[in-house]
Amino acid sequence: MRSSCSTKPKETNPRMSADPPAEVPTRSLDPEDWSELRALGHRMLDDMVDHLEGVRDRPVWRKLPAELAEALKTPLPRAPQGLDAAYRDFQRLVLPYGTGNVHPRFMGWVHGGGTAVGMLAEMLAAGLNANLGGRDHAPIEVERQVVRWSAEMLGLPETTSGLLVTGTSIANLIGLLVARRASLGDAVRKRGLAGAPLTAYTSAAAHGCIPRAMDMSGLGTEALRLVPCGADHRMDVAALAAAIARDRAAGAIPFLVIGTAGTVDTGAIDDLAAIARLCRDQGLWFHVDGAFGALAALAPGLKPLLAGIEDADSVAFDFHKWAQAPYDAGIILVRDQAAQMAAFAAPAAYLRREARGLAGGHPWPCDLGPDLSRGFRALKVWLTLKTYGADRLGEAIQQTCDLAQSLAARVDAAPELERLAPVPLNIVCFRYRGPAGGSLPNDLDRLNVEIVADLQESGVAAPSTTMIGGQLAIRAALVNHRTGASDIEALVEGVLARGAARAVLT
Repeated sequence: MRSSCSTKPKETNPRMSADPPAEVPTRSLDPEDWSELRALGHRMLDDMVDHLEGVRDRPVWRKLPAELAEALKTPLPRAPQGLDAAYRDFQRLVLPYGTGNVHPRFMGWVHGGGTAVGMLAEMLAAGLNANLGGRDHAPIEVERQVVRWSAEMLGLPETTSGLLVTGTSIANLIGLLVARRASLGDAVRKRGLAGAPLTAYTSAAAHGCIPRAMDMSGLGTEALRLVPCGADHRMDVAALAAAIARDRAAGAIPFLVIGTAGTVDTGAIDDLAAIARLCRDQGLWFHVDGAFGALAALAPGLKPLLAGIEDADSVAFDFHKWAQAPYDAGIILVRDQAAQMAAFAAPAAYLRREARGLAGGHPWPCDLGPDLSRGFRALKVWLTLKTYGADRLGEAIQQTCDLAQSLAARVDAAPELERLAPVPLNIVCFRYRGPAGGSLPNDLDRLNVEIVADLQESGVAAPSTTMIGGQLAIRAALVNHRTGASDIEALVEGVLARGAARAVLT
């Protein structure tokens, strides 16, 4: 009798074997000699401390020579070069040719000067290598404390939500997206704008990242109304109210007003209290772009200029400017955490939140913004605030504003110079116009462009330029805590000397 069971040999998986698996060779990227790494690391730290300590002994800026730029165009390295050799390349190709914002006579853009404390904090954060997208660990609690401290600085509620981001450009975008969701509800996340004619409003002197945020959010730049400014470079609140009324009458849906605390050109601060009242009456979201000016709240003599910021629905600003944290460290604060979560939180099986274990600690930062992978930016801010204290940082902020007033007085006293804007904070806009009683040079705009380039290339100082009332201005933004009276004098003397030389040439 034939068996009902098949006698056909059983097929075996060639990948399976009765023998134990072969040992997989492993080789980590850790150094073979930790003592050698430690010695080189100590040398790197000493070199960078020397770099900061001796900053005044160097030019503000040096252009990277063409032959060195070519050395930064080599193909992908396949074989190991070794850290010591790579570090030598850093010293030769990178270190001498940075932006120059650590230098006390860097005055061109609103860049903080950094501190040795911030540099060390970056090293600690890199060693920890934490991902602050989520989960339950101490670095996220540090960020939450920085958010609470930031809200306290500005007079916002203790329950204010927030997130550390690259800078105010992204923080403003997040604020806009939260306001968009608050206006249109969940439908905007599922179906987009669906033709909703949303309109937003900001000052004609607002930063260029605002129209970019309108573009990236899908609203379009044409939905942004640029409200004119008065002679003080602040948004005209009556004109704002009129623009909102016109749009409502035309069937549009006004939803957002963005006030500015420290305009990029002159440092003007909008009348935030008046804008807050208008937004409350009109049912509009009130966001403040306080990229650098919001931190004036740390200086008792400047804080009254920010009256009304405590009534904002959201505020964006940077710690890498007046607070001197290393790049990058921006923040978005949102009064209502539920509104922020409604704009960004999304379920995912691999991101399940649990009541306990490493998957606890919700809401996670990834519920409050677009990033899941996030570095430990908060540590450098936390250590800066703990090391110096808010009052000492406020003194440094006040110092830059006092120096700006002394620069403005020096400009006003020089017949060859002309100031082009008020100086509410730390930015002075002026131009060289030639000796008193003499005829004006043919093209003052071009002359002042050349003066600025001469100063930058000489390494003496690094101001920038902007347009004020249709005239090109030399713009000195005093942000660096290292800047002193001698640096102001060096800038003025440099402008006068190069202006006189250029005027003769023209």
